[in-house]
Amino acid sequence: MPTYDFIRRARRQSDPDVVVVGAGLAGLAAARVLTGHGLSVQVLEATDRVGGRMATRELDGFRLDHGSQLLNTAYPELRRVLDLDRLELRPLAPGVLVHSGGRRYRAGDPQLTAARQATTRAPLGSPLDRARLGGWLGRLATTPAGRLQSRPETTTARALAERGPAPRAVDGFLRPLLSTLLSDPALGTSSRIADLVLRCYARGRLCLPAGGVAAVPAQLAAVLPAATVRTGVEVTAIAADGVETAGHGRIGAQAVVVATGARSAAELLPGLRVPDFHPVTTYYHAADRAPIGEPVLLLDGDRPGGQPALVSHSVVLTELHPSYAPAGQALIATTVLGRRSFDAGGPAALEPAVRGRLAELYGTPTRGWQFLSVRHVPDAVPAMPPPHNSRRPVRLLAGLYVCGDHRDTSSAQGALVSGRRAAEAVVRDLGLPVGAQEAAAA
Repeated sequence: MPTYDFIRRARRQSDPDVVVVGAGLAGLAAARVLTGHGLSVQVLEATDRVGGRMATRELDGFRLDHGSQLLNTAYPELRRVLDLDRLELRPLAPGVLVHSGGRRYRAGDPQLTAARQATTRAPLGSPLDRARLGGWLGRLATTPAGRLQSRPETTTARALAERGPAPRAVDGFLRPLLSTLLSDPALGTSSRIADLVLRCYARGRLCLPAGGVAAVPAQLAAVLPAATVRTGVEVTAIAADGVETAGHGRIGAQAVVVATGARSAAELLPGLRVPDFHPVTTYYHAADRAPIGEPVLLLDGDRPGGQPALVSHSVVLTELHPSYAPAGQALIATTVLGRRSFDAGGPAALEPAVRGRLAELYGTPTRGWQFLSVRHVPDAVPAMPPPHNSRRPVRLLAGLYVCGDHRDTSSAQGALVSGRRAAEAVVRDLGLPVGAQEAAAA
């Protein structure tokens, strides 16, 4: 295609240079780069808020995030784009707690040396096996990301069986951890993606903002020029020179960036690939006191009959920050993975079974806990089976671009990177110079 086609329908003076469809992380990241190059941008969002799937809502003084949204301080784009100090990221305790075989143990603290990990009491094999696990994580932390992406690619489950640490370390730590971090209990995700995720785990800390995950897109939106984001505007059709909207007429532009979820993007751009998805269901409970006194990720490592456990993981959010609940209350978030459908009564009908399992995981009665809410997101995480292209094209043709975590990796990191890539493609097509910092990041 030519660099840019300037033969367009007449634009009104009020029309922006670029229209971005969708105010999720990818769309806001794209708008940030575009406005930074002096372009006028309108971000059109069909709902009444920014953030897409990264949302938080208040319920009777409790702060409930929309699904499992753990961040990692080692995400390069997170550090590059956001003011992490102002975001008030609250880290989880190092390592994780795993419940397996009727006992609970701490494992996988990347801050411990291999020798120290060998002395832990986690049932992950012999002391030598535990030391090898620590050394394996340490090597992942220092291996360049490009080298990991060049490794032979298979599924995560097969890679763990063929080239992972000792089987007890895999079953007792790596399998439940990766199931949680990838939202994939079957571990059918590309082994290259799993290596990158474990690399981030070994290099950084899992965390959440003190104000809930909605604080992330809110910060991105706050740095944009006034009136850049327009909520309640539904886009019905797209062309390379503008968009049609329901109730707001046509908005012309020199370029259009589609930054919606994969399904919505395919509706606007027929022929666009739609991946499979991993569903995520999150249950919220309130208790008079916290069942555990630290902000640690609790994993269910049991596999009854060789199948994934009912509960994937749980965390006491008020141990991260007390503002997640009213004074004197504890808020527990518990995630169930892989449930695409439910029996009569929907996700709420599964709550008694989830509550019963939580009593075993935390080792405390849960009958007195208050069930607050459940959030079921069927298209929560785009699947990344092998072979996975973590840099799918964002430029469809001159003037028309697409971005989102479905174009990179299924994470906040992937959404932010794809938004930047799409914006830089627009900048190049418009003949504007791309700065040295942006070029180096690309």
